[in-house]
Amino acid sequence: MATAPPLPELDFEAMPAEELLRWGYEEFGDKLCLTCSWQKQSSVLVHMVSELGLDIPVIELDTQLFFRESYETRDRLVERYGLTLQSPQVITVAEQHKREGPNLWESDPDRCCHIRKVEPLLEALEPYEGWIAGIRRDQSPSRAATPKLQWSDRYGVWKFHPLADWDEKRVWAYIQVNEIPYNPLHESGYRSIGCIPCTRPTSPDQEERAGRWAGSDKLECGIHVETK
Repeated sequence: MATAPPLPELDFEAMPAEELLRWGYEEFGDKLCLTCSWQKQSSVLVHMVSELGLDIPVIELDTQLFFRESYETRDRLVERYGLTLQSPQVITVAEQHKREGPNLWESDPDRCCHIRKVEPLLEALEPYEGWIAGIRRDQSPSRAATPKLQWSDRYGVWKFHPLADWDEKRVWAYIQVNEIPYNPLHESGYRSIGCIPCTRPTSPDQEERAGRWAGSDKLECGIHVETK
């Protein structure tokens, strides 16, 4: 297990998102990456990194089960910001059916997420020392204590959460003011967007991620969970 390398004694929690990103790039350079799943947080971070002039590669965790709108959003962001995308290999859905049985997302969604998200991410993060993710504290109870910077034993990287203290309203304000492309499914009640079989629209009075794995007690796909 990799141990956390020492960092300067700075108040990372007090840093605005842009300052944290600048510091991360100065500290890690080409060993810093950003993961995107083409939700609204991805739009914000892609724009912010571009505005700061930071050359940070983007890892796309494409499960091959995304909505058409998610892929179209990706293409618009790639074109507008000239993104360098890295897409880790994922077994095909057909091969998964052969190995694990049909519709694994119904019989064992944790296993499905592990195969299609966690395992590819573990491989994709191997060359890096820092990882930028778009999770926010107000998205769900499982994310309420998310720090802006934390060491991940599981991935052996420093994990950056520049938007941890942003609420949903602030995310939308930033997108609108800066006229950033975003996933149109957000306008149809999909406040959190993942794979087609496991994503549903929600009502305004529900938690933002209530439409993910609706009807189960599953809250996370697993990539942001530290237990191995």
